[in-house]
Amino acid sequence: QVQLVESGGGLVQAGGSLRLSCAASGRTFSSYAMKWFRQALGKEREFVAAINRSGGGTYYANSVKGRFTISRDNAKNTVYLQMNSLKPEDTAVYYCAAGQSFPGGSSDSWGQGTQVTVSS
Repeated sequence: QVQLVESGGGLVQAGGSLRLSCAASGRTFSSYAMKWFRQALGKEREFVAAINRSGGGTYYANSVKGRFTISRDNAKNTVYLQMNSLKPEDTAVYYCAAGQSFPGGSSDSWGQGTQVTVSS
């Protein structure tokens, strides 16, 4: 398994942008498909985006398609989530996860989460 640490969350106004990062430990990062999930207060966790091992394939939830971009740098053991045109409904704790399958399937490792708050 890999250990995952998210960063980059914060408070932003509606229409603004944030870039989340997820740093992974270990030398096997490139063997994992990576995903971002989010969980708003009082709601269930939901899928946001996924990227395959090489970074050549991506998949998005309809709610973020066209606004969010997932990418990875295997040399830096890091996956990113660029979030543009943020809306108040994007407010949530964002988690990165590592797994064997893309774009679905279960995840083997999870980060601790980073809070994103979008004010109206």
